[in-house]
Amino acid sequence: MTQPAHNLGDQLGETAGAFMSSLPEDDAQIVGASFEKLGSSHTGESAIAVGEIAPNFTLPDATGIPVNLHSKLNEGPVVLSFYRGGWCPFCNLELQALQTLLPEIRSLGASLIGISPETPDNSLSTVEKQQLEFDVLSDVGNKTARDYGLIFTVYEEMRPLYLKWGLDVPASNGDDSWELPVPATYIIDPNCVARSVYVNKDYTKRMEPAEILGALRKL
Repeated sequence: MTQPAHNLGDQLGETAGAFMSSLPEDDAQIVGASFEKLGSSHTGESAIAVGEIAPNFTLPDATGIPVNLHSKLNEGPVVLSFYRGGWCPFCNLELQALQTLLPEIRSLGASLIGISPETPDNSLSTVEKQQLEFDVLSDVGNKTARDYGLIFTVYEEMRPLYLKWGLDVPASNGDDSWELPVPATYIIDPNCVARSVYVNKDYTKRMEPAEILGALRKL
């Protein structure tokens, strides 16, 4: 495995720190308060947990071809990653790490699926920019994320900042809900059981690649 995949947590932390230090004081206070609000919320507490059945889904990939979870599981375990969108710098770091990890995931007989609420056109843009070679699916309306208990709505006080930063969530998702999935990673066995789960409402943190491989090796 190459070095970037090993240091995903460090990269995410550095990116978050640099971002916060670059903000004007008023904006930094709003962001800090929103993180505290999110941290004390019940967001993600109802997410599908270890030992539970992973809900099935059929979603289009970036070219519009439908992908079904059960069909993928017939071929072996699935690593399922919910991310917020290609506009999110933390998601892009995770997607790059997953792409680096892809040969090892496949060598363990597993497949990798990324899911975001972005429209297929925007998912295709993410695939092309990041040169991703795994399935990237569009969960428009967040139905699958809702089935997995991962829904979060961007706080109203944060929305003007998102738009100021050029992060137009409604345009990316094709609706005005401002709903996003809590970033989450599931390792699902061929019986559709979630064997390892990482759900963190702090969207600057993700499951480490080494943990993904470790969970796959235990199957």
